[in-house]
Amino acid sequence: MKLIVAVVHNEDARAMIDVLLAHEFRATWLHSSGGFLKQSNATILVGVDDAKVNDVVALVRDNCHSRTQTVSPIPPIMEPGEFFMPYPLEVEVGGAVVFVLPVDHFERI
Repeated sequence: MKLIVAVVHNEDARAMIDVLLAHEFRATWLHSSGGFLKQSNATILVGVDDAKVNDVVALVRDNCHSRTQTVSPIPPIMEPGEFFMPYPLEVEVGGAVVFVLPVDHFERI
């Protein structure tokens, strides 16, 4: 048995959960936030048999897409001589980060 931990963009989370449920995978959705942009993410947990790991990863790949977003950086506390570019930046967000972890013991209570 494996635990799949998929960190996905918040905009993809609802569709991802719906697709997992449609394929009869049970999933848990946790709200989380990213480090660099401090934006909402979703961490989706799915416990599956070893033989189903590739199926779940394929569903994540098909339903979580990266996109370009323009962000306005918040000026940091500056030290003398530091340079800050105050104009908006275009960054790539979304997609997914997937971890597959072994499970030693599992119980549904």
